[in-house]
Amino acid sequence: MASSETQPRFGQSVKSLLSDKVTSCSGDVIALTRQVLKGSRSQELLSQAARNMVIQEDAILHSEDSLRKMSIITTHLQYHVEHSKNLQDQLKHLMK
Repeated sequence: MASSETQPRFGQSVKSLLSDKVTSCSGDVIALTRQVLKGSRSQELLSQAARNMVIQEDAILHSEDSLRKMSIITTHLQYHVEHSKNLQDQLKHLMK
C-alpha cells in the first residue's frame, strides 16, 4: 500500500518539476526572442549609419570639388582685376 501512496506523490512531483521546467524554458525563450529582436534593431541602426556615412562622404567630395572650382574662379577673377587695373593705368597715362 505504501507503494501505491508514493506513486501518486512521485507522479505529482514529476508533474510539478516538468511544469517548473516548462515555465523556466518559456522565460528563456522570451529572453532569447528579446535579444534577437534587439540584435536585429542594432543591425538596422548600423545599416542606416553606414548609408548615412556614404551620403556624407558623397557630400564632402562634392563640396571639395566645388571649393576647387571656386578657387580656380577666384584666381581668374584676380587675374581680370589686375588686368583691369593695368588697363586703367594705361588709359590714365594716355589721357595725360
